[in-house]
Amino acid sequence: MIPGLKFGQDYYDDLLAKYTHKKELFLKGLDDLHIIHNDPEGAYYVLLDISEFGYDSDLKFCEDLTRLIGVGAVPGSSFFREPVNHLIRFHFAKKDETLLNALNRLESLRAKIPSRKRN
Repeated sequence: MIPGLKFGQDYYDDLLAKYTHKKELFLKGLDDLHIIHNDPEGAYYVLLDISEFGYDSDLKFCEDLTRLIGVGAVPGSSFFREPVNHLIRFHFAKKDETLLNALNRLESLRAKIPSRKRN
């Protein structure tokens, strides 16, 4: 028998509450920083729109993000067949402390990687 089928409903309710909390914590932080993102409906990762930074390569943006901000992300282009280069992916199934640390580091995002958005 598959072990997951033996778990009671309380296990799944707790799991849902845990990941809903993590999602809400991380997305609120991104909203507070005015970082454009999707609202995932069933996954534990979020896609951020990096268009405002004017990069032609999401891989280069991710490299700069890691080097300058200290936060790692995955280039969105690795998940599409089409030439999509304006999205990056963050994983939020982490400890609250890790998510808060990432959000704190992301506060300096626009100071270290200036927006190239035209007003």
